[in-house]
Amino acid sequence: MTAPTLPPAFTPFAEPKRKVTAGWIALFATAWFGIWMAQLTPIQLLLPLQVDAILQPEAWTQSVVAFGIISGIAGACALLAYPITGALSDRTTSRFGRRRPWILAGTIVFAVALTLLGLQTTIVGVGVFWSLALIGFCMLTAALTATISDQVPVNQRGFVSGWVSAPQALGTVFGIILVTVILTSIPGYPLMALLLILLVLPFLAVVPDEVLPKILRPPFTLPALVKGFWVNPITYPDFGWTLLSRVLVNIGNALGTTLLLYFIMFGLGREETAADDLLMLTLVYLVFFILAALGFGKLSDKIGQRKPFVYAAAYLQGLAALIIAFVPDFTITFIAAAILGLGYGCFMAVDQALATQVLPNSHTRGKDLGIMNIATTVPQAVAPLLGAWLVALFAGFTGLFVVSAIAATLGGFAILPVKKVK
Repeated sequence: MTAPTLPPAFTPFAEPKRKVTAGWIALFATAWFGIWMAQLTPIQLLLPLQVDAILQPEAWTQSVVAFGIISGIAGACALLAYPITGALSDRTTSRFGRRRPWILAGTIVFAVALTLLGLQTTIVGVGVFWSLALIGFCMLTAALTATISDQVPVNQRGFVSGWVSAPQALGTVFGIILVTVILTSIPGYPLMALLLILLVLPFLAVVPDEVLPKILRPPFTLPALVKGFWVNPITYPDFGWTLLSRVLVNIGNALGTTLLLYFIMFGLGREETAADDLLMLTLVYLVFFILAALGFGKLSDKIGQRKPFVYAAAYLQGLAALIIAFVPDFTITFIAAAILGLGYGCFMAVDQALATQVLPNSHTRGKDLGIMNIATTVPQAVAPLLGAWLVALFAGFTGLFVVSAIAATLGGFAILPVKKVK
């Protein structure tokens, strides 16, 4: 009996050379628009309001702490879901490709969990179904992010990564507008679930995905899977420094944004207009975020450098947090929102491109990018709890934003030792 052979002219795991088309980018961006809208609209608006309505607390900090605990538990789930699903997508031999089955499965889990989340009337129920929703989000985005390394050449990754980032701000704003202004008669969670499905499916249906021949699939063992979650920062220092930088910058950003609704309500004393204020601030943030993500992402491709953009972006985020910390004025907050959008938009686009260039092994792109993605999602999940502790027990909102600035600045320093990428 002859051994199985590879398909003719098949070069497994080769770095892509052909640029992706405008149509590919449009479908990719559309999918991310639906994903971010479904994830961030609950974090920014739906979850805090749902928790507050269930608890009806005597002190607002009780709601913040409950929201933080729920987010922390969901973050712990993401800590496992990202690398596990990324690793499994690396070795999937479906005739539909390695990534597409996981994109579909993640979309379904995410959408169903969101729909059921809207029906919950207890804090435990909210915690369970938000955790399931975040697991679906991780399944979906681990596979979708890996398509950048699979299909996009290095000299196009900054621009394409901008289309991961730009829809983040746009999705948040559009989601809030839909829920609070346009479709107020439709429950928010089911609406987000429906839009998620409608916006992800075109990419799933149209974009091809390379099939992994079974002969190349490594044997599966649980010890090997667990061992793969550890990427030695001494052996792969560029990966380690990039991961640390991403963790710190995203903690800084999450501390400065996830409690923004509470800051407007109780730090600035604008409880009556808080939802409208949040929308206006997010719109300002949106404009600068998109301009930075697309503009600086493309510029970094053109000049072939990533690091200067990443650490400058981190420092801009620190500056925005310090402005809010020491000048707690609603008008001044708009200036901070613009600077934050400029900094974080640049960071999200260029750092994503940089991350794809420091991966230890082309055979494990999904797993390694899943580990990288932990540094984006988990800070968002744990920030409400950490932020609530800082606000309630440490130094109020001033302390919150100072810590945010320190974390972002340290994240900028952490990218400096990276050697493989300019």
